[in-house]
Amino acid sequence: MADVTGTTGTLVLAGTPIGDVADAPPRLAAELETADVVAAEDTRRLRRLTQALGIHTTGRVVSYFEGNESARTPELVEALAGGARVLLVTDAGMPSVSDPGYRLVAAAVEQDIKVTAVPGPSAVLTALALSALPVDRFCFEGFLPRKTGERLGKLREVADERRTMVFFEAPHRLDDTLAAMAEVFGADRRAAVCRELTKTYEEVKRGPLGELAVWAAEGVRGEITVVVEGATDTGGEKPDAAELVRRVQVREEAGERRKEAIAAVATEAHLPKREVFDAVVAAKNAARTGLAEGKGPA
Repeated sequence: MADVTGTTGTLVLAGTPIGDVADAPPRLAAELETADVVAAEDTRRLRRLTQALGIHTTGRVVSYFEGNESARTPELVEALAGGARVLLVTDAGMPSVSDPGYRLVAAAVEQDIKVTAVPGPSAVLTALALSALPVDRFCFEGFLPRKTGERLGKLREVADERRTMVFFEAPHRLDDTLAAMAEVFGADRRAAVCRELTKTYEEVKRGPLGELAVWAAEGVRGEITVVVEGATDTGGEKPDAAELVRRVQVREEAGERRKEAIAAVATEAHLPKREVFDAVVAAKNAARTGLAEGKGPA
């Protein structure tokens, strides 16, 4: 129970199974049974978890999710300051990793309250291990923006990232996200879509982004983690505007529409489509100005 001597309590971040309940860390059950306060992202899921583990919580159970995180944090910090042991669990995986937790950790640290963790399953690390992509260096990008323009903008920001990248995505947005990745990173960039990790219908689909986008268009269900190969070093310098225009013209002469030619050249050069488009427009305007001033061919 809470310490009434004035000693501050402890915040415990506990990892929960991402699928198979048998993956629950051994310490999780003990913490759930003895914590003074259990803050759960979804109290109904917490109830199902404790039933599966064959245990009962003895402390106060409160909800702690995105919608009430800001309002609930001061209350939990007050309990911690009073000596309580507060256990934070989310629906799956480690709290604070694309889940509630960061605000509470920051607030507790600011008050010099001890913060510790019960390590547990991680969708990020599990997907990385199963992806068959390089894992010596990686970065976690979480969920991409929902709006198309913002999503493309974010992907362009990391287009030159050399490390393997890990993303979370909702199943109903997966096809659009993979298509956007293929557009920005290149259709041949290797990736892996990890679905329902550790669950009955676990599936890891590996292949080029272009092929994965076609596969996902048929509809995909479940919890999704996407692992994408980092950019490779082409060893060359960034092509100038004239070279970009030349490459577009070559593709147009081969029968490609200008829009597709610009997209393809942008992917090859690891540049935003807007930069290639602007170069083409500038060249076109320059040619028109030259003709108007009599500088064109006789």
